[in-house]
Amino acid sequence: MLGTGGRVRDVVAALLARPDEIMLEIGAGGELMVARLRVVIAAMLLVLPVANALGGGSVQDTMIGLGGAIVVNIFAHLWLALARRRRLFRWLPFASSAFDVTATTVLLIILAADRLPAGLNNLTAWCGYVVAIVLTAPRSDGRIALFAGALAIAQYGLLALWVIASASSPEQLISSDYGAITLPGQLQRLILLGVFTLITAMVVYRMQRLVEMSGTDGLTRLPNRTWLMYRVPRLFDSVRHDGDSLTLALIDLDHFKRINDAHGHPAGDRALRHVVSVLRELAEPGEWLVRIGGEEFVLLLRKPIGTAWERVDAIRRALGERPFEPERGADSVPLSFSAGLAGFPHEGSDLSRLLRRADGRLQQAKLQGRNRVVARDT
Repeated sequence: MLGTGGRVRDVVAALLARPDEIMLEIGAGGELMVARLRVVIAAMLLVLPVANALGGGSVQDTMIGLGGAIVVNIFAHLWLALARRRRLFRWLPFASSAFDVTATTVLLIILAADRLPAGLNNLTAWCGYVVAIVLTAPRSDGRIALFAGALAIAQYGLLALWVIASASSPEQLISSDYGAITLPGQLQRLILLGVFTLITAMVVYRMQRLVEMSGTDGLTRLPNRTWLMYRVPRLFDSVRHDGDSLTLALIDLDHFKRINDAHGHPAGDRALRHVVSVLRELAEPGEWLVRIGGEEFVLLLRKPIGTAWERVDAIRRALGERPFEPERGADSVPLSFSAGLAGFPHEGSDLSRLLRRADGRLQQAKLQGRNRVVARDT
């Protein structure tokens, strides 16, 4: 029981947390996809009033539906224009989701103003809530799914209370077209909105976990190359905006194969975790450590290359003072690394150029005897 409660708390905490850079980038693509889909759905909504008229519906209902569809189409194109400027407006997913929910509520209010049962028992319009909630899933952000669901439940609940309170007699809550409004029926719809919200939130949670697995190194739990490819472009934009400097350090552990050969691969895995533990302990704000494969790491430092050289060299010396013990009672194995540095933006304006420049200097460090940091071409 306690384990289940802890698991639920973990899921809720993950859904309420701000997504990492990979998820935010994926979510920006999802927002654009939803915006395009919203335009298509909005265009389809223009057909509903026509179908209502052809089916013998009232002229007033038809005109209300047509007016609502036109407003939704106008806003759909506005959201699309904003979504094309990816991640420029951080509030956009919340605002567009709130619009989707509120547009449904406004339509139901207009219908209720004409006939009270139409405001609550028009299932076609009510399904707008379901669509708004489901469309939060591609945003890959649990906060948006929970926000949209909570907003839909709150708005529809208040609408139901207003409609029921507005009826001066029970006959006003009965319609030959829309049936009777009952309190149990409205509670069931609120519960259904909650169910759709939970299902959508769990879909988002599962997507986040899958992406986290793809962007996290399984052995060390460090970010991996996939994370690096998504994170660095955003970091570059931030550095340019702030007028700062960024240094990329490409780190390779020296003679690591000897540990695997002498003590076995399990010991090699423990040695990697030991190195990561030391580097994490030494980490400062504005530094990101990434494992890109084998015994190779990337350290990103929001510092000029000269200051970064001093920092990486201090880390190198500190690691040398923390030898690795392959087994209990066995002789400790000293660890060291070689590193090559490259500075952004003057030595490379994208990740691939910085990695090539840093790799060239890493090779110089190895040729010069390893266990050193190189920040200039020789």
